[in-house]
Amino acid sequence: MRIKICGITTKEDAMAAVRAGTDAIGVICYSPESPRNLSDARVRDIFSAVCPDVLCACVTHTRDPADLHAICRLSPDEIQMSHSFPRSMVPASIRVVRVLSPGMPIPDDGDAVIVDASMGRGALYDAEYAAYVRRAARMPVYLAGGLTPENVSEAVKTIRPDGVDVATGIEYSPGVKDHGKIRAFIRAVRNAEASPE
Repeated sequence: MRIKICGITTKEDAMAAVRAGTDAIGVICYSPESPRNLSDARVRDIFSAVCPDVLCACVTHTRDPADLHAICRLSPDEIQMSHSFPRSMVPASIRVVRVLSPGMPIPDDGDAVIVDASMGRGALYDAEYAAYVRRAARMPVYLAGGLTPENVSEAVKTIRPDGVDVATGIEYSPGVKDHGKIRAFIRAVRNAEASPE
């Protein structure tokens, strides 16, 4: 199961996530409404500190195609987008993760979907909708929204997603990670993943 620590804003937090065993880190860019939004220079600085076996994702809420082109120039491994740009706008070398929230149809033109109605606000995921997407999707399904070290085990056991994504649930304040909570979150996921269904 893939774990992504999202909303990273510093190299120190990125390295703490890597040391704790994350599979991926996510940075927010071209989304000025987010308190975790970073400049291109900050994104490059963080990505440069991450080892090659950890996936680097750009997360964006932009509607502007020019922004999407700029994000592609940052050379992320993955772009998580909440607006439906055509897959052809992203180089084939970059994975596309489509953001879904309750009531949305499941797309078929991405590499994965993430069930996330929270968008970094800490609102708990909709378990019924997440379970539906998990059953119906023909691509990997990641789960986000209100996950914490305390509740992620239950989410993993009941939804059985292909991955989980956390930001707010491991922070002191928006964009400032609690390294102890990062470790606890990853430990809880690994323990739940190993438990019988």
